[in-house]
Order: sequence, then C-alpha cells, then structure tokens
Amino acid sequence: MVKISILYPNSKGSRFDLSYYSQTHMPMAIDLLGTHTGFKGVSVEHGLGGATPGTEATYVAMCHYHFDAVESFMAAFTPHAAILQNDMQNYTDIEPVIQVNEVLISR
Repeated sequence: MVKISILYPNSKGSRFDLSYYSQTHMPMAIDLLGTHTGFKGVSVEHGLGGATPGTEATYVAMCHYHFDAVESFMAAFTPHAAILQNDMQNYTDIEPVIQVNEVLISR
C-alpha cells in the first residue's frame, strides 16, 4: 500500500480557507478518486500546533490518500487532475508539498 501526502505549509501571509477545503474541495476529490478500485481511504487533517506547546503547526492542513499502488493513484487522479488543481485557487495560495510513501505498518 502507498500513501500520497499533500501537505500545505503554514506560512505567514498565506491564505488557506479550511472551511472550503474540508466542506467542498475534499468531498469533491473523494467523490472523484474514491471510486477507483485501488482506493483504500483518505484522511484530512488540520494542524493545531507544533511539538512545543504554544508554537504553530508546521502544516496548516494535510491530506493523505491511501491506494494499493502508485499506479492506482495515478489512474484515479490523472483524469481529474485539471479539475482538482484548478479548484485550489478557491481555497489557497500555498504551493503544496507532495510526498509518496510506501506504507510499512498500518493498523
């Protein structure tokens, strides 16, 4: 299994509309990608704080897609890439950090 993480750095002066992201963008993305047979799940998270109490979170938001393989994610994402990427302007001006991981342990 693989995890595709889309991380939005918490940068001063950046715009991130958490309400739009969680109530509009992500439900649309889940509807589009979630029908693929390789889709295993997704989590969406909002950063609350850093490692030291009172510090800001490194990321304002994170999305983690789980798929059976990178190829399955690409097959699910590619047909909808333009729609999803064009919608980003509605919730953020942050350039996301994207990382693909092999899941070694999941419970």
